[in-house]
Amino acid sequence: MEITLTTYLIVLPLIFFAGLVDSIAGGGGLISVPAYMAAGLPPHLVLGNNKFSSCIGTTFTTARYFKHGLIDIKFAIWSAIFALIGSTIGTNVVLMLDPHFLNYLLLILLPIILIFSLVKKDLGKINNSHLISNKKKYILIIIASLIIGFYDGFFGPGTGAFLILFFTGLLHYDFVKANGNTKVINLASNIAALTTFLVHGKVLFALAVPAALFGILGNVVGSKMVLTNGSKIIKPFFIIVVALLFIKILWTTFFSK
Repeated sequence: MEITLTTYLIVLPLIFFAGLVDSIAGGGGLISVPAYMAAGLPPHLVLGNNKFSSCIGTTFTTARYFKHGLIDIKFAIWSAIFALIGSTIGTNVVLMLDPHFLNYLLLILLPIILIFSLVKKDLGKINNSHLISNKKKYILIIIASLIIGFYDGFFGPGTGAFLILFFTGLLHYDFVKANGNTKVINLASNIAALTTFLVHGKVLFALAVPAALFGILGNVVGSKMVLTNGSKIIKPFFIIVVALLFIKILWTTFFSK
């Protein structure tokens, strides 16, 4: 495929913005995937290039969060392991079943999540995860990570938002640490997917490398905003991401051809 100046002008600014949003509250794929599609890339290259830029950007955000002690690394790694197991199962199941029924389920779940996030004013403000025993944490992590990982492999959109909700709503982390934990899981999942795309030659490096650089810049700016403003900035972005996901699913289900 030929890469033109127009391709770069479409993709690079949007990948920067996707990286910024993703580093704050997840959901960058809601911006980056349409960006690659708008540039005219075929579907397999859209997915491959998107994983390349998001994987590189998430690496920098995860490292930055880890450096500032914003990841509960022990529990985040366990969650990543079981999410990968769930994702593997989900990827295999999707080959046998039609995943579109999940659109209708999400159209019910996402408004509930939005209402819950808006009504529960203290959600993610204070880190009370220490009040939960390690045994209970491990049990919840295993169950939730398998389920969310399965969803990621079976369907995918909004996985980061669901993970943040899990860490804040069930494990009572604040938004900052919940986001840091989520980044570890996102990174593990992205590396696994990117490896597959690289092996099959589905990454267009002439576009993927500069896009990754813009993604890194967006991730660095976004993570700096989190370090400066903490949960105050994450919750609004989280609500926006969930709202955008709802609109996307609604459009995909009822209006797109």
